[in-house]
Amino acid sequence: MPTNRLIVKEQIAAYASALFEAVNTSSGAEGVIEALDQSRQVVAAMRESADLEEALKDSTLAPEQRATIARNVFAGCDPALVDVLAVMAERGEAGYLARVADSVEQMMADKLNLVVVEVITAVELDDHLRGIIKEKAERELGKNVVLKERVDKAVLGGIIMSTSSERIDASLLTQVENARNALKTQV
Repeated sequence: MPTNRLIVKEQIAAYASALFEAVNTSSGAEGVIEALDQSRQVVAAMRESADLEEALKDSTLAPEQRATIARNVFAGCDPALVDVLAVMAERGEAGYLARVADSVEQMMADKLNLVVVEVITAVELDDHLRGIIKEKAERELGKNVVLKERVDKAVLGGIIMSTSSERIDASLLTQVENARNALKTQV
């Protein structure tokens, strides 16, 4: 007999598979990337609003009411994501969404050979530098790469690159901190 943990893992896999297949079929790889990004935004919204998170899991509400809340609040998201989230809310399992997103991201890497790499810099990248970064990331990861760029003045200089499982921090601030720590250990 399966354990509760195995059942939850199977449910997460089923939700992720339904979301991935629906979005990939309707919109392709770009749609999967967008739905993944939206699912991360939904998770953040749920974490920021205890009322919303509680409403989506509230067992005193009828399942249809929880589904309606999910559909209304996230109506602007990809329709497949809204459908999956509504079913999850209906079943009181909206709290699994972060793990579903992780699973979709893994499917994207496995089935589409595609990885999203977040790139944080102090200034916007030009096309030449963007090409160099993408080429290096593809060589290192052995997968096709889509860059998700973000400018953060706090980086000061250098670059921070990350995937869901790896982070490379070559920012000026980190290099200064590393030098400071090296000097402390030598004194």
